Amino acid sequence: MRIDVQPKKMDSLLPTDILFQTTYWGQVKSNLGWEPLAFDFLSEEGQYGDVLVLKRPLGQGVAAAYIPQGPETGPDSDKYGIFLEALSQSLIRHMDSDVAFIRYDLPWESPYAADMMQGESWPGCISPQLQELRMNIGTKTWNLRKAAIDFTVADALIVDIARTEEDILSTMKPKCRYNIRLSQRKGVHVSIASPNQLPSFYDLYLQTARRNGFLECSDRCFAELFSTRTTHPESPEILFLLAADGSDIVAGAIIAVSGQRAIFLFGASSNEKRNLMGSYAVHWEAIKLAREKGCLTYDMGSVSPLPDPHHPFYGMHRFKTGFGGTIVHRSGSWDYLLDSQNYENIRNFELLSSALIPS
Repeated sequence: MRIDVQPKKMDSLLPTDILFQTTYWGQVKSNLGWEPLAFDFLSEEGQYGDVLVLKRPLGQGVAAAYIPQGPETGPDSDKYGIFLEALSQSLIRHMDSDVAFIRYDLPWESPYAADMMQGESWPGCISPQLQELRMNIGTKTWNLRKAAIDFTVADALIVDIARTEEDILSTMKPKCRYNIRLSQRKGVHVSIASPNQLPSFYDLYLQTARRNGFLECSDRCFAELFSTRTTHPESPEILFLLAADGSDIVAGAIIAVSGQRAIFLFGASSNEKRNLMGSYAVHWEAIKLAREKGCLTYDMGSVSPLPDPHHPFYGMHRFKTGFGGTIVHRSGSWDYLLDSQNYENIRNFELLSSALIPS
């Protein structure tokens, strides 16, 4: 397969509901020290699209090229590897020699999705070697490797909100409906917050990160979501919600409205007053606001692919599936190697530590 690639200006990226492939996201990451690059591509089979690439230095003269939830356009699953190889080989002609690998966080359906929907398996139970064997069939270089960590969302809970509020509530699990109403009875109030209140949210976020053991973002990452919009008014709308019990903030969320999709980006809840069910109140308010803004889906983000208590995202699965919806199984993160030695060093570091390249 051959794919022609042409560089272009970042502000000419095609409209998409995938937030992480927008001009806005490229600008956010640019302000945080990444180098955004944009390309058009056309395959010999007629597949056309564009892609946002984020280059990040990793130290000691080594860099990575990162493609968050892209490319949006892709082939049939039996040609995933062939397509990525051809695209990578065209992209590297436009990149510096310090790039050790290209990382794709693929939005494409996982080839194992049918098994997962039948409750038979999830990719974590399949060895990376077997996944790589399947991905590289038909390629010339066998250079595609399963990343040590899925950096965006391989498995996400999507709620259909193109329905009435009553219909949405009716498809929730009874306990979820109960907790939403309990928060209302307890006097929890959810409001749209000002970016000036980000420090309060960040305090809750740190509590949540330490409670659940996940990697913390800096407060600058949150602030940039809002400050970038002041210079790019055409950017996706960012909803900032806080749930309070009187003067005490008990939960919060940051949600992006990208086209007809609302995307839950960050959430936080206090270590105290957890009996008030503030997180349930926040998500229900987010769903209602997203409907008002014309969204058809509410992407609640990461869950375990199956209700497996041994999976690290099982807690999120239990909470989020209470809102109804469908789990979407994506293909996760894949690397195309350019510098094998430096790549192995980086991969070993990733396996021994927390995530190296955040979304």
